[in-house]
Amino acid sequence: MAEMTRGGRPGAASQRPTGGDKAIVTQRKQYFRRKKVCRFCVDKIDDVNYKDTKLLMAFISERGKIVPRRISGVCTPHQRRLSEAVKQARNIALVPFACQS
Repeated sequence: MAEMTRGGRPGAASQRPTGGDKAIVTQRKQYFRRKKVCRFCVDKIDDVNYKDTKLLMAFISERGKIVPRRISGVCTPHQRRLSEAVKQARNIALVPFACQS
């Protein structure tokens, strides 16, 4: 009999169920995910202007945080310029630091 610990669970790691030993494999519908493209590269915008608050607000969450690259789809060089522009706009009060709760 297998060695049991408190609660009736198997003790050793080799005896734990892995979940990979399912007899019936269900097929799930595969969703096609579009590759995110940089909005600045598509529009050929070289410099991100800190005075363009409408553009900057699109990359700021409702809590006032800068949206990360993996979510926004912006390339690395433009994300760096975007974050600098947001910080400049925050310092001269064009964009809020945080939301008003």
